[in-house]
Amino acid sequence: MLLELLRWALLLASAALMLPTAVLLAQVLMALLPARPERRDTAGTGAPRLRTAVLVPAHNEAAGIAAALQSMRKQLAPGDRLIVVADNCSDATAEVARAAGAEVAERSNLELRGKGYALDHGIRFLEAAPPEIVLIVDADCELHPGSLDRLARRCAQTNRPVQALDLMHAPAGAGLKIRIAAFAWAVKNHVRPLGNHRFGLPCPLMGTGMAFPWALIRIAPLASGHIVEDMRLGLDLAAIGAAPVFCPEALVTSMFPTSAQGIDEQRARWEQGHVGVMLTEGPRALWRALTQRRPALAVMVLDLAVPPLTMLVLMLVGLTLVDGLFAALSGSYLPVGLAVASVGMLGSAVALAWWRFGREIVSAGELLRAPVYVLAKLPLYARFFKRGKREWVRAERSDGDE
Repeated sequence: MLLELLRWALLLASAALMLPTAVLLAQVLMALLPARPERRDTAGTGAPRLRTAVLVPAHNEAAGIAAALQSMRKQLAPGDRLIVVADNCSDATAEVARAAGAEVAERSNLELRGKGYALDHGIRFLEAAPPEIVLIVDADCELHPGSLDRLARRCAQTNRPVQALDLMHAPAGAGLKIRIAAFAWAVKNHVRPLGNHRFGLPCPLMGTGMAFPWALIRIAPLASGHIVEDMRLGLDLAAIGAAPVFCPEALVTSMFPTSAQGIDEQRARWEQGHVGVMLTEGPRALWRALTQRRPALAVMVLDLAVPPLTMLVLMLVGLTLVDGLFAALSGSYLPVGLAVASVGMLGSAVALAWWRFGREIVSAGELLRAPVYVLAKLPLYARFFKRGKREWVRAERSDGDE
């Protein structure tokens, strides 16, 4: 009896992990396809250019915010605004932002901390003279030329949130660990949303490079200290029929931290937040999608169900080993068969994504060393599952940063 229960438990676990693996493979395969001719004008170039406010939440970003603001100011049209929310800053972020030509809304609240609270403060600041479009860009990001115009026009065209392509690059001379992280980031933020986009499906919000119609963002539940407030916001908006759309022609980029501590802390916050939203918000969102007949929300839940790439690798490898041991002891091979099939799908997805999108980030030989990077993250996962990180903290960008 106990053996049969264990067989069913492993069978269900193996089948459950097949779902996110199949979703990942499908997204990669779709990303490899050429754009459909009727969807080539994805930037909304024929739509009007509405009045846009660029909102930049910033926490202790005095060292690099001037360069980021310069990339945004160059793209402002008459009537546009550039606002920095200096949130709980203990450095000269506000002064540097003003000197760079931005309006500044300062906020100080040591109890209600987090990017979501900063964004909410910025929206309240805009209410006196509201724009038609609000574009949110992080203070450490470069908004590439033409991107503001493309996002604003696409947002006006669809009357829905629009997400730019958000890439993080490895600094020059970065080690393999950072370049593997950059490849995983490209799979998550470029390959997978591009696959959805090829078939007109929505994409998740990524936290920066996001454009919203004023009517939507002004009522959005922003005031939160959640680590990945963008994921939750995307689900909330999809639930009211305003699922985000992807605009790969618009580009926003930033750099990975160069310090080991910085990159570990950054990845821990992202991955813990993803898993938290997946477990707490996913089932509720799926129920709403089914009961309210919102297929776009169901697509976003399926996307959310794909764990961070390294976590998915660890889960599949661990489950395959357990299933294999069970098969050797019991003679029941179906669970291990499903697990091995999932490993094959995952390997195919990673290989195809690398071949088309990742060869400039890591070489084939370096990619084969990725399992060492994956195993090195086991202590990191153990730490952040034991005690969560919930504050908005600025990741160390170099070994010498203060």
